[in-house]
Amino acid sequence: MDNKRIIVAVDAMGGDNAPGAIVEGAVMAVNGSEDVEIKLVGKQEVVEAELAKYTYDKSRIEVINATEIIETAEKPTLAIRRKKDSSLVVAMKLLKEDKADAFVSAGSTGAVLVGGNAIVGRIKGIERPPLGPVLPSATGTFILIDCGANVDVRSDHLVQFAQMGSIYMKEIMGIENPRVAIVNNGAEEEKGNALVKETFPLLKECPDINFIGSIEAIRIPAGDADVVVCDGFVGNVVLKMYEGVGLTLFKEIKKTIMSSLHGKIAGAMIKKDLKKMMKQYDASEYGGSPMIGLNKLVVKSHGSSDAKEIMNSIYQCVQFTEADITGKIRAKLGTENKA
Repeated sequence: MDNKRIIVAVDAMGGDNAPGAIVEGAVMAVNGSEDVEIKLVGKQEVVEAELAKYTYDKSRIEVINATEIIETAEKPTLAIRRKKDSSLVVAMKLLKEDKADAFVSAGSTGAVLVGGNAIVGRIKGIERPPLGPVLPSATGTFILIDCGANVDVRSDHLVQFAQMGSIYMKEIMGIENPRVAIVNNGAEEEKGNALVKETFPLLKECPDINFIGSIEAIRIPAGDADVVVCDGFVGNVVLKMYEGVGLTLFKEIKKTIMSSLHGKIAGAMIKKDLKKMMKQYDASEYGGSPMIGLNKLVVKSHGSSDAKEIMNSIYQCVQFTEADITGKIRAKLGTENKA
């Protein structure tokens, strides 16, 4: 791509910490990189009041007024249909109208998924766009695909997930031949439910991926695979457990260190190494969950996202767009140009 800046539309009103953390994350992104411009979409007076707290290049952040907010408790389909002037809908329409390259929201997951499909639209030939967060492991990172967008899927959907996840990990994370595995309740080929048993031979025969077989949940954090494939129900359980164990473990480590004088002394000695390890296992370092397979990138950040995660989600959009992941998926899996 040329040196043109990537334009990211950001839902300024979505998430538990909106608009404060969202606006701060946008400012951090602009101040930290010359490659991005941001369109903050939300209640103009509120957003501008937050922006007034910071110093930044005002030519690279534009505020676009949207008078409504889609709340988490609302039914996604009805909310998208009725709240045409919501920050989420207005921002997604910028993608549809080619006024932005990518979109970030920490708001309602359901609304993001519905809006992604209905407004931004799927690449022709992609059956079910999945959510694929990049997560830390003992050997680096892996993509968990799908983590909640599609709870009921067919075997051919999972094959597409594997193909799209492989493209992402190669182009964004620099892994030349990503190892693909399907989540299972055992390593043996004959194990699994009906969906896994039906999908396994299809993945085995797929020439576009480096399929290594099944992966048990215990081996996921060990980094045995670069692309971890599953339906959205299983993926969401894996993701929440993964995050929950990580948070609990870090809290217990801190509590143990602070519980005695010896612990405090030891903690002071390993403080630098401990911070490095915690950063490696901090999921917010990798941004949000990209909704892969749409005409343009949609990133769903955690509802509780702080400014750092919003900043990293914006940088994720820049990487994704500069690497032309959508174009590569369209060329390999799309049907627009195929007979």
